[in-house]
Amino acid sequence: MNTPDILKQPVTTLPGIGSRTAENMDKLGIRIIQDLLFHLPIRYEDKTRIYPIATLSAGTTALISGRVEFIDVLPRGRKSLICRINDGSGSIDLRFFHFTARQYTVLKPGTLLSCFGEVRFGYAGLEMVHPEYNIIQHADAAVTETHLTPVYPLTEGLSQTNIRKAVKQVLDLCLAQPKILTDWLPEPILIRFQYPALLAAIQSLHTPEATITLEGLQNGSASALKRLAFEELLAHHLSMKLAKHKAKAWRSPDFSTDHGRFIAPFIDSLTFTLTAAQLRVMSEIALDCRQANAMMRLIQGDVGSGKTIVAAYAAMLALTAGYQVALMAPTELLAEQHYRNFNAWFKPFAARVDLLTGQIKGLPRKEALQALADGSTKIMIGTHALFQDEVNFNRLGLIIIDEQHRFGVHQRLALRAKGQQGDVRPHQLVMTATPIPRTLAMLQYSDLDISIIDELPPGRKPVTTSVIPSARRTDVINRIDNWVANKKQAYWVCTLIEESEILQCEAAEITAERLTAALPNVRIALLHGRMKNSDKEAAMLAFKNHHVDLLVATTVIEVGVDVPNASLMIIENPERLGLSQLHQLRGRVGRGVDDSYCLLMYQSPLSDNARQRLGILRDSNDGFLIAEKDLQLRGPGEMMGTRQTGMVNFKIADMVRDAELLDNIPPIADALFDDNPEAVAHLIDRWMGQNTNYSEV
Repeated sequence: MNTPDILKQPVTTLPGIGSRTAENMDKLGIRIIQDLLFHLPIRYEDKTRIYPIATLSAGTTALISGRVEFIDVLPRGRKSLICRINDGSGSIDLRFFHFTARQYTVLKPGTLLSCFGEVRFGYAGLEMVHPEYNIIQHADAAVTETHLTPVYPLTEGLSQTNIRKAVKQVLDLCLAQPKILTDWLPEPILIRFQYPALLAAIQSLHTPEATITLEGLQNGSASALKRLAFEELLAHHLSMKLAKHKAKAWRSPDFSTDHGRFIAPFIDSLTFTLTAAQLRVMSEIALDCRQANAMMRLIQGDVGSGKTIVAAYAAMLALTAGYQVALMAPTELLAEQHYRNFNAWFKPFAARVDLLTGQIKGLPRKEALQALADGSTKIMIGTHALFQDEVNFNRLGLIIIDEQHRFGVHQRLALRAKGQQGDVRPHQLVMTATPIPRTLAMLQYSDLDISIIDELPPGRKPVTTSVIPSARRTDVINRIDNWVANKKQAYWVCTLIEESEILQCEAAEITAERLTAALPNVRIALLHGRMKNSDKEAAMLAFKNHHVDLLVATTVIEVGVDVPNASLMIIENPERLGLSQLHQLRGRVGRGVDDSYCLLMYQSPLSDNARQRLGILRDSNDGFLIAEKDLQLRGPGEMMGTRQTGMVNFKIADMVRDAELLDNIPPIADALFDDNPEAVAHLIDRWMGQNTNYSEV
C-alpha cells in the first residue's frame, strides 16, 4: 500500500472489505478507496454530552441518562413495551414495539440507563421509540463521545459500522502517508478564503472536533464543509469550461451567405411585430453563425416571450446557406405544435418541413427518412426519435433543442455529434421557457453562451392567480358555465391520468366524465399523454378552432399549446407540482386580448411549504423570480422536472446553501485553466470521474 496511486485502488484492497461488501458499496458510488473519503455523513448525532430530560423537546435527538420508574406492556392499539425513566429533572417514556421477554425482565425499576434517540410526542407526553440504550452502574458511567458521531448514507447490506470502519482505515492511511492525497487548490486560495487543507477538511467532517458545532455542519457554515463545496463547484465549472474549450477545436457551417434575399421577406411575412429583445437575440445568433466555431447558445425567456420565432429566424439563416435544420422537442404535442408553426412560416419560401415522432410509422416514416437523407426535407422536427440510427441528415447545419432541461447534457451533445461531417459540427441553439436561476446557469450551462428574452410581446397581460380549496369545486364549475356562455374557453388541468388513493388526485378521465355530467351545455374534450397521436391532435385542433369549450388535460399541455381565446385555467392539486411547472401551465392562458385567470384548487390541509409555494405563484408573474424561489424550495433536480443524465448532482455542494461561493468560481477557474492544467484534470477526475465523458463528445 505504498504506491502513489493507492487511492485509485478498488475498495477490496482494504482489509475487511470482500466482494459482497464492495458490491453494496458500489450502489452508493463507492468503487475506489478515494470514494470513501468523499462519502460524507448526511447528518451527525450529538453523543458528546448528556441532556437533562427536562430540557428535551419534540424533534430533538439527544443522549440522556435516568433510572427506570416503571415498566409495562400496553395491549391497546399496537402492542408495545413502555419503560419510564427519570433523571431527577423530569421523566420520559421509552417505547418498544418489538421487544423480548428478557427486556421486560432486565429493564426493572431502579435500573440506571443511558439512552440515545429522537424525542417525539406520545400518548402520555414525550417519548423515545426504540432508542439505543445501555445499562450502566452509575450516572458518571454513561459513555459520551469526544466528537459528533457521523451517520452515513447507506444501502441494503451495509451498516453504519461497515462504513465507519472503512472510512477510518482510509483516514489512517492518509494521515500516515499525507502525500497520497494531493491538495489541488493553490495555497493563495486557501489563505484568501481561510479554507483548511484538503485532508484536514475531510478529517474534520468525518470526525468533527468539539469546536465544530452541529449547527455549523447543518447550515454549511463550517469552514471544512465550505472548502469541499467550493472545490466541487469549481470542478463542475471546470468540466463545462473544458467541454466548451474542446468545442472550439471544431469548425462550423458557414452561414455568412448574403441573406437579404430571404431574411427580410421572412420577417416581413410575420403577422406580429418583433420585440426589441427578440431582435437583440437574433443579432447575437447571426453574429455567432458567422464565426469560425460552432454556435452553442441558450435562449431563455419567460412564458410567451417569443422564443420560437427567434429559433425560426436561426433556421432561415441555415436554409439560406444551404443547410438542414433539426428541431427536437421533449413531447409529441410540442413537436406537433412546432411543426404547424414552422410549416406556416416557411411554406411561402418553399422549404419542406417534416415531422418525425415515435407515432409515425410505416410508409410515412420511410418517406420522411428518405426525404431527409436526400436533402428534400429542409427542417425536420421531432422528439427523441431524431436520435435513432436510421435517421440520417444530408447536410445538417443547425440543431434547435426546445425545453433543453428535459433532455440533459449527454443527449444534447449526442445529437450534435450525429450531424458531424468531417471536422465540421452543426451550430446548436437550445431554448427553455423555464427561466434558469443564475446559480444553475453558471454550472449546468456554462458551456453555452446565454441570451435572455426579457420582454413580452405588446398586449400580453399578467394572469390573475387565485388559491382556493377544493371544497369550492361547485363554485368553480358554475363559473365555467358562465365563462363559456360568454364565448370563452378554459382549461381544467389534472395532475394524474389514473386514480391514486395516496395522492388523492382526480383522474383526468373521471374528471372529464363528471364535468360533462355537471355542465351539459359545455363542449368538453379530454387530452392526456396516453392517447393515440391522432386523437390528441384532433382534440387540440377542436379546441383551437373553438369546437370545444373546456379542455380537460394532464400536464402534457405544459408547453406548446397556444389558444388565445382560452383565458381561464383551473389546476387541481397544484401542491403536487413545482413552481416552475405551475408557471409553465399558467402560461397557456393570457395569450389573447381578454383578462385571464388561473385558479389553483388545492386539497386541504396544505403543508407550510405548499402554502408558501402557492403564495409565491399567486403574488408573482415573473418567471425568473419564480425559478429562483423554486430552486430554493426544491433543489435543481426536482425543479427541472426529472434527474436526467447531465443534471447537476452534487456529492457535497448545495446550490442554495452555497450560492455565495459561486461568484468566486469563474475567475479562479480561468486562472487554473491557464496556469495549472494538471490541477484542472485532477479536480474534474476527483469530483466527477466518468461523468465527464460528455466533454469528449
